[in-house]
Amino acid sequence: MANSPAPDTGEPRFDQILARLRALVERLESGNLALEESLRFFEEGMDLCRQGAALLDKAEKRVEVLLAHADGTTSTAPLDEPDGKEDTK
Repeated sequence: MANSPAPDTGEPRFDQILARLRALVERLESGNLALEESLRFFEEGMDLCRQGAALLDKAEKRVEVLLAHADGTTSTAPLDEPDGKEDTK
C-alpha cells in the first residue's frame, strides 16, 4: 500500500515540494540569474520550505495520534527499528 496514490487534496505532495526545491537550488547555484529572478526563486523556495514543514508537522501529529495510549500518554517508535521498541514521552 506504500505505492498507493495520495488522495487529491489540491495541495502538493511532499515529494513534489522537495523536487521543486531541488530545481530552485540548482538554478540559484548556477549563478546565471538576474537579481530579481534570484529573489523570486528564493521567495518561492522559502514558501515551499514552509509548506514542507507544515506537511511534516501534520504527519508527525497523525503518527502521535496513532500511537496514543488509552491512559492519555503517547509514545514514539523510530521507523528504522522494526522490533517495536518504543520511547515513552
